[in-house]
Parts: sequence; structure tokens; C-alpha cells
Amino acid sequence: MTKRTSKDIRNESRFALLRGLYSLRTATRQELAASTGLSFATISNIVGELIDVGVLVEAGREDSGGGRPVTRLKISPDRGALVGVDIAETYIHVDIYDLALGVIGQAESELAIEENEPAALVRRVAGVIDEAMADAGISRDRLLRAGVSLPGQVDPQRGVSVFAPNWDWHEVRIQSMLAEAIGLPVDVDNPLRAIAISELWFGAGRLVNNVATINLGTGVGAGLAIDGDLVRGTSNTAGEWGHTTLVFGGRLCRCGRHGCVEAYLGVPGLQMTMAEINAAHDLLTGDRQREFVSDVAKGLADGDPDCIELIEVTGRYFAAALGNLINFINPDHVSILGWTAGSIGAELLQVTEKYLPNEMLPSAGAAVRVGLSTVAGNSVTLGMATFALEGFLEQVGLPSRGSANRTAVRKATSPAAGA
Repeated sequence: MTKRTSKDIRNESRFALLRGLYSLRTATRQELAASTGLSFATISNIVGELIDVGVLVEAGREDSGGGRPVTRLKISPDRGALVGVDIAETYIHVDIYDLALGVIGQAESELAIEENEPAALVRRVAGVIDEAMADAGISRDRLLRAGVSLPGQVDPQRGVSVFAPNWDWHEVRIQSMLAEAIGLPVDVDNPLRAIAISELWFGAGRLVNNVATINLGTGVGAGLAIDGDLVRGTSNTAGEWGHTTLVFGGRLCRCGRHGCVEAYLGVPGLQMTMAEINAAHDLLTGDRQREFVSDVAKGLADGDPDCIELIEVTGRYFAAALGNLINFINPDHVSILGWTAGSIGAELLQVTEKYLPNEMLPSAGAAVRVGLSTVAGNSVTLGMATFALEGFLEQVGLPSRGSANRTAVRKATSPAAGA
């Protein structure tokens, strides 16, 4: 185990303060000390650093009840803008955030699964970012940094897409390609890490320390936070719950194994289940996954018996897979999100909760709450913007968590950007 240094502790304290301030929106130093558990002296020192680099500004003064007036603080929305990019197998979504992490512009483009040649994909991403900037009404010189999420296994330290099975990518140096095309420093990661940090900062993680965040879409996975810390694992693959075995000798998964959770809960798995229920169903005539999920939602609203059976069968699979995860990590809360959950999550969760108690140990089941995520907007882009914020603070001279391991990579792959 690597010994923690005083710098590590200070960096963790800085992000505890920021996390508290994003939750409170405005706060005094005393309120930040109370919400984070940090000492007033530590809070004052970190506040001074963040004011010096323009991240924090005063939000007014108020009577302290007899003593000197106290100053309220807030994140400066005018310091610059961050880019959050969610690249999935079926779409590219971009959100432009001010430094207070409010969305000021966005754009989205559909993506066919076969549109996966790296250079062409990078050009598409740059184009969607341009559209989002136009929507925000800002120029490129306002952008500070970009965070880009990619499907599959990603090594953020090396800036490499290690393996994207649906695209057959292996060791693609995607960070340097993106940085060159966008003209900004870029951080890359997996969506599971992004949704976990979003839930920690803006969702259930504000209230509890142990959270699993389940992403349902073309792929399936779990972002994990234990004791308030993001779990990455040795090779940044922690949370690949979608590639654990649900059915021994079951369906072929896109990872090459058989019976994975994803083969039953990912959208292609839902399509297979519908084919088993009724191979002639009209929903199976299209080739677009998002259209399929949207049509299932319409079918449920109209009382289509095949769509109802699809949710019933999938809910049983989900309960078994989710019960295994809950028994293993014993979380306080499980949040369900993703574009599938956005369309049919409520109906799927209703069925899942019917079967879930039989899949959990009594003690684990009594301790956990399961529900749809309350994080507003796109959790992946929000999480990647949070990582970009961390990178920006490092960029302006405030080293962030793990920065020592990333410095060489970023110097090699990131163009200079104005601070």
C-alpha cells in the first residue's frame, strides 16, 4: 500500500471542501467546516488558494450575531467553462458547464455502432463540441478543459482506450487524438467512474458513504464509491458488474464470454428477450437501440402484453444480478440511471423490487435503499466535467488527487491552455 503524504491529505481536503460547496451552493467558512468535518484553519487555507486562482469568489457578507460580519463564498461561474462529453455506442452527447457546474450549452448526435473508426469518431466529437459552444454562445477561449467518457476499459493515466469490445478497439491512444482535435487539455475515463463521482457529489452520495450507481444502456456496469471514495481497482476496471456471470452457459456476450449480466440487461439483451417472447413483434423490425427502448416504453403505456412480459422477465434477471452486487459490497444506496432507465426505469424497478428481497441477505437488504438517481441532467457528462475541474486545478498549480501519476501523461498529450 502506498503511504499517504501530507500533500495527498491536503488534496483530499480541497475536494471535500468543493464537494460541500457544490452541495450548499453558497456557504461561509464556518458552514464548510461543519459540513466537511475539516478544521476552520484548513478551510481558511484552502479557501485562500481557491480565491487566488479565481475559482471561489465572495457571494456577500452577513451579520454574525454580534461579531464581525462573515463572508459567504461561492464557485465563480464566470471563471471559464468545462466540457463534458459522453461517447456511447449509439450517441455522442456534449454539455458545456460553467465552473459552478451549471449547464450553459449542449448538443447531441446519434452514432451508429459501425461508426467507430477512431480518427473519424474524434472529428465527430469535435463537431458536436462546436455545436454545444454555439448553443452556449461562447467562444473557444472560454473553455478551460474537457472530460471525455468512452465505453469499455479506459486507462486515464496513459490516456488509452484499452479495450472497447463493441468497437473492437485495443490500445487506442484516444486522449492525444482528442486533445489535438479539440485544442484543449483532455481527461478520459470510463462512464462508470463518471457516474460514481456524479452520485457522490450531487446525488445519494451527499447523504451516505457507500453507493453503487448502476448504468443501464447498450452496456451495463456499476460505478462504486466506498467510504466516500471512488473505487477504481488496480486497472481501472472495478465495477464491471455487467461482465459477471448471471446464467451459466448463457447467451454470448460482446466481451466474448457467455451468460454475462450485460447479455440480459443491456439493450441488445432486451432485444433478444423480446425475440424469445415474440420473434415477430414490430419492435424488432428497426435496428436502432434507442428507438427500441422508446417503443417499449410506448408499448408499456398502451398495455402491450409482450412489452409487459419483457419487463417482467428482465426485472427477474435484474433482481438476481443486483442481489449479487448488494450482497458483495453491502452499499447504503443503489442508484439506477442511464438512457434505458430514463425511458423504462420506473417500470423495470417496480418489477425488480418485487423479486429483489429473495436475492439479498437479510442484513444487506435491510440496510440498502434502491431507487432511480436524482442527479439532474446527464450524469456521465457531469462526472467528466468534475474530473476536468480536478485537472484544471492541477493545471493552475493546485495538484489534485493522483496528479503525480498523471503528470507525465498530460504533459505528453495535452496542448497548453490558458488559465
